[in-house]
Amino acid sequence: MTDNELIWRISGGSGDGIASTSQNFAKALMRSGLHVFTHRHYPSRIRGGHTYTEIRASAEPVRSRGDGYNFLLALGDSFARNPQENAVYGNEEVKPLSENLDELREGGVIVYDEGLLDPSDIPDFDERVEENDWHVYPLDLRGLAREQGREVMRNTAGVGATCALIGMNREHVEDLMRDAMPEKIFEPNLEILETAYESVLENYDADAHDVTVPSGEHDEQQVLLSGSDAISYGAIDEGCRFIAGYPMTPWTEVFTIMTKNLPELGGISEQVEDEIAAAAMAVGASHAGVKAMSGSSGGGFALMSEPLGLAEMTETPVVLIEAMRAGPSTGMPTKPEQSDLEHVLYTSQGDSQRVVLAPGTVEEAYEQSRLAFEIAYEYQIPAILLYDQKLGGEMLNVPKSHFDREPNADLGKTLSEAQLTEQPHTPDGKFHRFQHEADDGVSPRSIPGQKGGRYLATGNEHGPSGHINEDPDNRTAQIDRRLEKLEVIREHLDTADTQTYMGPEEAEYGILTFGSQQGTVAEAVDVLNANGHSVKALGVSDMLPFPTAEVEAFIESVDAALVVEMTASGQFRGLIQKNLGRHGEKLSSLLKYNGNPFEPAEIVDGFESVVVEGDDLDSSTTTFVPAAGD
Repeated sequence: MTDNELIWRISGGSGDGIASTSQNFAKALMRSGLHVFTHRHYPSRIRGGHTYTEIRASAEPVRSRGDGYNFLLALGDSFARNPQENAVYGNEEVKPLSENLDELREGGVIVYDEGLLDPSDIPDFDERVEENDWHVYPLDLRGLAREQGREVMRNTAGVGATCALIGMNREHVEDLMRDAMPEKIFEPNLEILETAYESVLENYDADAHDVTVPSGEHDEQQVLLSGSDAISYGAIDEGCRFIAGYPMTPWTEVFTIMTKNLPELGGISEQVEDEIAAAAMAVGASHAGVKAMSGSSGGGFALMSEPLGLAEMTETPVVLIEAMRAGPSTGMPTKPEQSDLEHVLYTSQGDSQRVVLAPGTVEEAYEQSRLAFEIAYEYQIPAILLYDQKLGGEMLNVPKSHFDREPNADLGKTLSEAQLTEQPHTPDGKFHRFQHEADDGVSPRSIPGQKGGRYLATGNEHGPSGHINEDPDNRTAQIDRRLEKLEVIREHLDTADTQTYMGPEEAEYGILTFGSQQGTVAEAVDVLNANGHSVKALGVSDMLPFPTAEVEAFIESVDAALVVEMTASGQFRGLIQKNLGRHGEKLSSLLKYNGNPFEPAEIVDGFESVVVEGDDLDSSTTTFVPAAGD
């Protein structure tokens, strides 16, 4: 973290175009040579309710949202319900201004739409402005937009005002507008951008504050992607050509991106009646010989337990996506949490066999999406990609060259008709699809329609040809063979370097995390070491099979370790201790589950207070759980 950065927050109502406006502004900042990172906060409503997007821009790479922010563009909520303070949800009309003040840094800038927002509705607004040395610029953004005939263009007016106040060249914004808008919309938007820009310079001292846009330059071409983008493109590049699903936040973004792209590639997307049908259809498509996926969030994934177990028993490769959100039940559908970990690890029946990967960055989301398909089809096993709303929705710039890789349509250990003639068959011609003895536990498979490839696929335990078989020796042989895959997959993953190390190798203390908190932990580690502490971190992606040896080596190399996760029950710490219980006395937990992800400073404060000083955690948003025996 540095002071030489712009952290711009645009707030309004859900449905006011906050996401699209912020995405385009982030692209403009990226094209100007800066590194960007976005963070989204939005309610579980289609229209109305306070929402904001934060863009952090710096000349140096950024991996996390910042600690607070320094520029607020408050547009108001066009869809606000009851504006009375004593209404069920309070005065929603003013929330885009009132609910964004606590995190605004000293000396920060506030631009608000005086055509919709009235600061007098906030009792202590003037006092807080003076106390924090905020620089306030009221503008009638709605009025400016009406002059051009469309109120929605007040977003463009706000961007124009921002450019004037931070000294940003409008060229990149104008280029993006020109690329995205038809001529009849582009011209009035360009007019309002320029009008707002000039209005600020004419009526205000744009140099009265210290918030400016940094200057930077990229060494190579960059692209702006979310985790949902990366998962989708990874699946496509690894040969996925079928997806079935049912919308559910936040998984819907992956489903939408895949649905948009697959038909152009000769693939198929099916929206079905429920998640059971979606997962079952993906299993069926894979059985028929195509790389297939499905997915959901929370309760939707719970419905997939039965087809997931079917895929495990029939050894049908398939990739499932689980986008975590705060639960249980509907919970908070649009807020990030990591508390589906145990659900994904243990759902379905019996001694199940699956692979679970939890990428921690946009780059890893792409890589591990491809890896999930590679593992699933090479070892004939379901692979689950586990992420959350934070990773799925946040965007950052990534070098375009990161995605310059060869596509892969290989279906794994699948036999040709010529090869099938050399395989064992029953007297009536059924192929021994589930052979007791097989290299790496993977019995070769056929595709329906192949001559000599006929067999039975059933959810019951079965013999080599697929017929139901409850003989104890057969049961033991089939289970042992299927379990053998996990041992081999663990060796495979060890060569893939899926865990991420941060900080100095010989550090005294450690931090462990998984999934979307990885970038925030990385930044906290940098700050802690700059503050004189000796800290390193490990971001774990392999949830199952767990990288026991690698995590054990990390824990043994430090005096104490803090486990950072967005759960209330310490599920990731529990997974570590399940595999490495003897090291429990070294582990403490830093937990957050209020619907907001960690900021770097929270991890820094938690580590310094608890691990270094041994004090109680001084925070209302995080919980400390001490090491065993403390």
